[in-house]
Amino acid sequence: MPMPLSSSRTRYWLGAFLVFLAAFCFASKGILIKLAYQYPIDSISLLTLRMLFALPFYIALAIRLSRQGPPMRLTIRQWATLFFLGITGYYAASFFNFLGLVYITASLERILLFTYPTFVLLLNAVGFGRQVTRLQLLALALTYAGILLAFVGNIDTTVQKDVMLGAFWVILSGLVYAVYLVGSDRVIARVGSQRFTCYAMMAATVPTVLHCAFENGLQLSGYPASVYILGLSMGIFVTVIPTLMIAEGIKRIGSGNASIIGSVGPVFTLVLSTTILNELISWQQIAGTFLVLAGVFLIGWRGSSQMKLESE
Repeated sequence: MPMPLSSSRTRYWLGAFLVFLAAFCFASKGILIKLAYQYPIDSISLLTLRMLFALPFYIALAIRLSRQGPPMRLTIRQWATLFFLGITGYYAASFFNFLGLVYITASLERILLFTYPTFVLLLNAVGFGRQVTRLQLLALALTYAGILLAFVGNIDTTVQKDVMLGAFWVILSGLVYAVYLVGSDRVIARVGSQRFTCYAMMAATVPTVLHCAFENGLQLSGYPASVYILGLSMGIFVTVIPTLMIAEGIKRIGSGNASIIGSVGPVFTLVLSTTILNELISWQQIAGTFLVLAGVFLIGWRGSSQMKLESE
């Protein structure tokens, strides 16, 4: 039976609210990382703390989901694909992102990271032969014009160690994350978004810990209490909670609408970086942010429209 109109609207608005909250949580990630970098901690150690704090929650959720639903029947190749995607999206992309924040501001990082929807579009076009429309080309032009404008406005900022190197690592993070998103579609459809997230996060924790052990012997003790509080906050409020909220939000409103709502993230980061980190925001950065948001909005709107047409 069709869902009543009032229930359908409630479901939609609840989903939109969850995506909105998830975007705020994700936007605060760079702020927490920059706060942690005020203490003597390196990128891989901070990432390891985040993953280890988040790991018990994902293990508990995976056990709960395994008891509620039928067992996952995947081939060895499918398990290998799932683990590879988890390592790609949550270890490699996260590490590059953490590394980029050593060199550039949180506000610029969030703008540059929003190259990933355009990378997803290009990867789908090259890898799966999906046609790129004129509207999507306009979206690409707006996005990269905004990134260029924001980037130029930050080259001479004295609070950044190396803008070029930081930008390289963050954009590489966006590219790797796009590979993860493109590759995860079929696996998520088979195992479900929550199960996929749990197993992907668990898989990514292994190389993260190994990297930390190789880099500094897994020395995670002796930091100030603030570092552990920030690591725990990243593990719970920037990892576990928003990933579950975004999964539930997408289920209620669709990935296209979720991507549009989620594009408000850089605005949150701009506000938080000025109020908490006292970062100076140039007019080029503000203008560039809105150009990037316009481009991401067009890509998300086009994707949403295309999904609607395919369902009719």
